[in-house]
Amino acid sequence: MHTVSENKCFGGMQGVYTHQSEATGCEMNFGLFLPEEAEQGPVPLLWYLSGLTCTHENAMVKAGAQQWAAEHGIALCFPDTSPRGAHVANDDAYDLGQGAGFYVNATQEPWAPHFRMWDYIADELPRIVTAAFDIDEDRQSITGHSMGGHGALTLAMLLPGRFRSVSAFAPIAQPSQSDWGRKQLTAYLGADENTWLDHDATHLMNRVGFDGDVLIDQGSDDQFLDLLRPEALAAAMAARRQPGVFRMQAGYDHSYFFVSTFMPDHIAFHAEALWR
Repeated sequence: MHTVSENKCFGGMQGVYTHQSEATGCEMNFGLFLPEEAEQGPVPLLWYLSGLTCTHENAMVKAGAQQWAAEHGIALCFPDTSPRGAHVANDDAYDLGQGAGFYVNATQEPWAPHFRMWDYIADELPRIVTAAFDIDEDRQSITGHSMGGHGALTLAMLLPGRFRSVSAFAPIAQPSQSDWGRKQLTAYLGADENTWLDHDATHLMNRVGFDGDVLIDQGSDDQFLDLLRPEALAAAMAARRQPGVFRMQAGYDHSYFFVSTFMPDHIAFHAEALWR
């Protein structure tokens, strides 16, 4: 692992690091914010998974999360959204290929050799981060926006005991029934829709739920509402009687103006679970 940059931030340190990934077979970047409490001992960690077209940098510079993480004494990790490089498969469309990993392990060509973002986020990057930095690996939570909200919810539900809480900003809630999902899941996993179900938050909510609290925020003026299908996830949470809150925020769209507005609520929500 190599240090790309480190900047003092709200009393802590915002770093960017690069490493060669075994899971994706290429060099990967990630951002990590450590509050000043990390100088005294291990701190809890909140993962933030970004959406389509994003890198590790988008949320790191736009979400305003560091201020609130510093207030609560928790670390933030901002992974990239896909493998990258001239030798990595790509597509001309913005919603497939580099920048659009969908947090799955691809089984289909040409994606299979590198697009193993599930293994990268679930296994490899946590091992790297907890080994290199003063992180309390027993205190982790996860959140994300759009495609990253999809990833956060599916990882949380399929890794019971890993995360103390999960939240999402405008998640792709039912990708198996949406054009933001069917295209990508077909490309990465093949035409058998049964193989998609572990990557559909609504299906997983109906099937297994989450062993902790859930917070979902969705803007009522989101230009992608029909693709996100929030009503399906809300219904699944209600049917399962999942502990948690689903909020429809009047007038907000899909942008980082929306994310940054409700970031303090999400950080506080996770801090309560992480310090419990």
